[in-house]
Amino acid sequence: MKQFSFAQAEHQNKKKVTRRERFLAQMDALVPWQRLIDALSPSYFPNAAGKRGRPPTGL
Repeated sequence: MKQFSFAQAEHQNKKKVTRRERFLAQMDALVPWQRLIDALSPSYFPNAAGKRGRPPTGL
């Protein structure tokens, strides 16, 4: 059995849905994320290998 953290235990008892959670749920329902990632991936840091600076984060 996996042990819960304090934050997880507190989140389980939460009854009210916040505005942020409602907004993110609406965004997940409306935005076709996989199509967006497929469209952006060819131009997202195309030649970043071997360059200086902070490495790019994933889409």
